[in-house]
Amino acid sequence: MPQRQSGQFVKTDKGMDILETVMENMKNRYEYELLNRVTPFWEKNSPDIENGGFYTCLDRQGNVYDSEKYMWMQWRNVYMFATMFKSEYSQPQWLDIAVKGFDFLVENGRKKDGGYYFSLNKKGLPTCADSGGSSIFTDSFAAIASAALFHAAGDDKYKKEAVSAADVFMRNIKKSQTSGSLPGTVIRKQLGHYMIFLNVGFLLNKYLVTDEYDSGIKNAVSNIMEFWNDDLGFMFENINVDGVFDLESADGRLINPGHALEAMWFILQYADDIKDKRLSERTCFLTAKILDYGWDHECGGLFYFKDAFGKPLLESKTYFKIWWAHCEAAVAALYAYKMSGKSEFLDWFLKIDSWAWKNFNDPEYGEWFAYVDRNGKVCHTFKGSNWKAFFHLPRYLLTCINLSKSIKRFIQAP
Repeated sequence: MPQRQSGQFVKTDKGMDILETVMENMKNRYEYELLNRVTPFWEKNSPDIENGGFYTCLDRQGNVYDSEKYMWMQWRNVYMFATMFKSEYSQPQWLDIAVKGFDFLVENGRKKDGGYYFSLNKKGLPTCADSGGSSIFTDSFAAIASAALFHAAGDDKYKKEAVSAADVFMRNIKKSQTSGSLPGTVIRKQLGHYMIFLNVGFLLNKYLVTDEYDSGIKNAVSNIMEFWNDDLGFMFENINVDGVFDLESADGRLINPGHALEAMWFILQYADDIKDKRLSERTCFLTAKILDYGWDHECGGLFYFKDAFGKPLLESKTYFKIWWAHCEAAVAALYAYKMSGKSEFLDWFLKIDSWAWKNFNDPEYGEWFAYVDRNGKVCHTFKGSNWKAFFHLPRYLLTCINLSKSIKRFIQAP
């Protein structure tokens, strides 16, 4: 397999021809899935033509089974349709869908403080202001969706909304770490907060053509690294605000391999952008460790959650295997391969790709199933829900397509 030197893969043997074929075949398969089976599913079934916004609770065939409009999913749809419009596969209707979604959400879902509700009914009336702290992420998705729309359409109103929503998101992260609602509440730092913070800053810098979020990005990277425990070899989901690992509670021992790997490829993307070799090498090292402990070496697939000491998990659903974690793991593995040239990461990518496409892909109706059991048997047949929309799967497909092209350029470099 190729080795990387001075930013390029070195041609060493006939394996180069095989690798190029692998990348080309993968790209073609991913393009077909993205353009013929995933995007059409959401384009046809998700937009609410009558009221505005999107239906995301869709059954296997794409029929609506619940009309509630969950704001994470609403903004994620806007982001992805805007992103698809700006891709090489651009179709004019994708921008129209994103614009109409934005208009509905700003008109109906915006609170007085500039943040967004957690959910609306189908007419756009708020039904839930928060959901256990989850609405904090609604603002992050509003920020990246608005930034993507500014990148796609150039209207300053999208830029203004992106900055406003990002400000609310970042402010609420700080607020979440200052005081608990009850005297006995333990205040935690959450990996997900900094992982999303990094993505928001990176995308706003890129789409708004600014460096305003540079310091926030660096801070997010630094904070993410604090969740890695060298002694145990795990990246934890929660740590105390003073940086202490709480190994006496289920919450403190919780490990989410999908989150950790999503954070890793966000960092690799950033390191690639600023040409930081040292950060890239450290992140590739952590990526390899997370892939190894996150993988179910007995049955295949990536664990949804794990307890650091193998103790019981508090929620039964955490024993499932979930589509989005495999999407993020595949991107992390392929990005680490691009940045390091190490064959172990290509092997990981191919292993994840094989297991995910076998167990989550629906060859009959398009799109992917969300949950399977440990052995890969489908647990739920829905294609969309309050937590699943047009986001992780198409982003993974599009990102891997682009990575395959950059890897091929390294292979072909003189």
